[in-house]
Amino acid sequence: MRKIGALEAGGTKMVLGIFSDTGEELDRLTLPTQTPEETMPPMRTFFEGHHIDALGVGSFGPLELSKDAPNYGSITSTPKLAWRDYPLLTNLLGGRRIPCAIDTDVNAAVLAEAEMGAAKGLTDVVYITVGTGVGGGVLSGGKLVHGLLHPEVGHMLLRPHQDDPNPRGVCPYHDGCLEGLAAGPAIGARVGGDARDLPDDHVTFHIEAEYLAQMCVNLITILSPQRIILGGGVMQREALFPLVRARTQALLGGYVQSPAVLKHIDQMIVPPALYPISGLIGSYLLGKRALLP
Repeated sequence: MRKIGALEAGGTKMVLGIFSDTGEELDRLTLPTQTPEETMPPMRTFFEGHHIDALGVGSFGPLELSKDAPNYGSITSTPKLAWRDYPLLTNLLGGRRIPCAIDTDVNAAVLAEAEMGAAKGLTDVVYITVGTGVGGGVLSGGKLVHGLLHPEVGHMLLRPHQDDPNPRGVCPYHDGCLEGLAAGPAIGARVGGDARDLPDDHVTFHIEAEYLAQMCVNLITILSPQRIILGGGVMQREALFPLVRARTQALLGGYVQSPAVLKHIDQMIVPPALYPISGLIGSYLLGKRALLP
């Protein structure tokens, strides 16, 4: 039996897994995301102790994903300053020459959901995570999208809601981008504290649904996905889904004449089936593809 290591590298935690080449999960370890000096040694020990045959990584970004680049597999201009310009893949491998692959955590998640989860069998899918940040993974024509870099859905620009007390948002890079307006910290800034105890009908969730619906309209008109999957901690508030669906239909105004939008929006904009380990399973699939191309 060959072992495949998987890492979902997140801004708050690192989730490591060991899988057999047939997909059986053999071990798992979760660590807080601290500085590289604190976080990397136990991760390397974990993978080295299992004598893995391949490694798949889904990480927060931005990432350098061009295999021709000298810093391939590095985290680049992340706002997480301790990890900026950090050679993640190189340091994880520690000189070992084994098959490996790295992609964004959300590309890993969309791969998992398309192969095994809420979009099984579909070829054109977007996975959005709404949590500490907002990220998006895109599967188009059955292939993960990279292009110039990789999708940075969280930084699309939106129109501010008329009732938003903080219409600029909290992104240090952009005025009025999706992440700055709709991620967890943006909601907290809007209400001046923790929104988790607020009722579902609080105005902040209608503002949130507006921004997520604008995002969905942009995704539908640009990428034409068969399904949009909304995951992450913020989307655990299930009352957001009907609000987002209804507002998406209203903003589209009947322009996209597809039954998926007009009649079955509840089947088009959906939660993930594999949450909270979509990214970990996708990282395993990346490692499996590297081992068994």
